[in-house]
Amino acid sequence: MSDACNQTPFWQRQPVLPKGILDFLRTRTEAALVDPGARQVLAWPTVLAAPGFRKAHPDGVPEGQLLQQALPMLRPLGLVDAKAVWKEHREAFLDTALLGPSGWLPHPSWGSWGPLVSLRCGWTLAALTPLLLGAQYPLACGVSLFNHGLYYECHDALEPLWSEASGTLKAQIQGLILLAAGYHHLQQANLAGMAALWEEALKRLQGARSWVATPWGTLDIGTSLDLTARRLDHVKCMHDAAELAPLWELDRPTWSLS
Repeated sequence: MSDACNQTPFWQRQPVLPKGILDFLRTRTEAALVDPGARQVLAWPTVLAAPGFRKAHPDGVPEGQLLQQALPMLRPLGLVDAKAVWKEHREAFLDTALLGPSGWLPHPSWGSWGPLVSLRCGWTLAALTPLLLGAQYPLACGVSLFNHGLYYECHDALEPLWSEASGTLKAQIQGLILLAAGYHHLQQANLAGMAALWEEALKRLQGARSWVATPWGTLDIGTSLDLTARRLDHVKCMHDAAELAPLWELDRPTWSLS
């Protein structure tokens, strides 16, 4: 696990995002997962709503500076013509930006959520960019997103694998999805949600013990199952979200793919 992963800003309580923002994030994540070359869809929101950049350019980011900032994120994807990529993106995703007096502004539909959209898109891009294409790639996306604390996005990565699977493997992948969803509910301080999801996840993964063998590699989940069981025991004794601190103090769960 990378140092950046260990420093994830998402291992703490997160605000409840409105449906419009969740839909915005989902469209970008799904595009990046279906086509690795389309990860560029995450770069533009990352730049446009970065707090320091917005403060420096309140009336809009000049296009030249926008392209300059995005280029280091585009190059690892094999994209060097930032201007062409930006034009293509604007035509495909009308809810990314509008032209302001001095340059490009985040779309008004983002409201006050721009800084979090920037952070979440940037972190998703950071989680996906280092992954190599190959047999393990579909599962590696889910693993990296989980390890970076992006539990909502992890669900999007694992759901297509669940659709392809059958029998025991299908139940185990659903267990992984429920496990991630439970941690998303921890971020939202939803006691009932996290307890129900973790309980069902542990039930579906009970037969796996520490390992889930898949066509995309073997997943080591032993430590994360132990940590989740310990958290679940604590949740069952809790009465309100004010008692969440011990759940955050336990180690953050991670998966390992081989």
